[in-house]
Amino acid sequence: MNLISVLLLSLVSLLQAAGDVELTFVGDAMQHMPQLSAAAQGDGTYNYDRCFTHIVEDIAVADFAVANLECPLGGAPYSGYPAFSAPDDYAAALKTAGFDLLLTTNNHCMDRGAAGLRRTHAALDRLGIPHVGTYDNPEARGKALPFIKTIKGVRFAFLAYTYGTNGIPVTGGVVVDHLDRTLIAADLEAARRAGAQVLCVCLHWGEEYRLQPTQGQRDLADWLVEQGVDLIIGSHPHVVEPMEMRHSEAYDKDVLLVYSLGNFISNQKDVDSRGGAMVKVNVRMRGDKPMVHDARYKLFFVQKPSYRGENYVLIPEGREDLLRADSRGEYSRFMKRTHELVTIRNVNVPCEE
Repeated sequence: MNLISVLLLSLVSLLQAAGDVELTFVGDAMQHMPQLSAAAQGDGTYNYDRCFTHIVEDIAVADFAVANLECPLGGAPYSGYPAFSAPDDYAAALKTAGFDLLLTTNNHCMDRGAAGLRRTHAALDRLGIPHVGTYDNPEARGKALPFIKTIKGVRFAFLAYTYGTNGIPVTGGVVVDHLDRTLIAADLEAARRAGAQVLCVCLHWGEEYRLQPTQGQRDLADWLVEQGVDLIIGSHPHVVEPMEMRHSEAYDKDVLLVYSLGNFISNQKDVDSRGGAMVKVNVRMRGDKPMVHDARYKLFFVQKPSYRGENYVLIPEGREDLLRADSRGEYSRFMKRTHELVTIRNVNVPCEE
């Protein structure tokens, strides 16, 4: 092959890469009471600026970034576990960090009841942050779904469902989308009719602190692949679970399956819940069809404050220079265990170099 041919091929490759759509997903964005205390300012506001400083570039390069908001914006008094309510400043910080969509359906979404859920929707709307999974009423759900976002000319549908709400009844007329195959199948069909080309289903499922998926997760994932879903993204266990790029023979395409991304940011203490995974996936046109073609993950660790006035900070893997000396041991244990017990079981989803 001559030099001109090599240069032409390189140019074509660059042009194709430039047309890729890159999506980024992270797990549970939580607000425990120590996190609230660390962010509290003397004027009654809450500052989260430093929390995301070291990963904001990873989020910013994505064409679309998604996080699970695992705390209602229920208004004061703010509270942590077991009944969460975070300040609106927290959601504003997630938006500033670069997130384009927040998932609101999870086991804590009803912690402040129907009023708290409606207030969450109103706050996110006021901040201009799209959200899916819970709704003020059935009519609002009908207007909001299918949620389709056109990114670089490709139409993505995003759907979200939860296994439950910690036993809190869903009352007051609000809607929380639960894991129901009949409901999911109907939503997928509606998304297709509305012109969706890529189907992304986000699931709050599984068993807390379990490092491997349950049989129920595996069965539901198999069913979703059979339905033609392109991206299956899981949360809830608070630990990272394996990921795989699976080929669907029926649809002749690859499907990204992430059983659990673990925590995004939290105050949890167990070594396996001290961080999480950021998954980045590319979608590329194959002929006239967009196809999932590449995925990789990046781990990060939550460094807790050591003194009053310091905040929680996310530290990416490989950036030991950002760690305090007293955090190095916990960081190393989290990274070592996650790689040795979990991500070693990944299938075609490598660690980002």
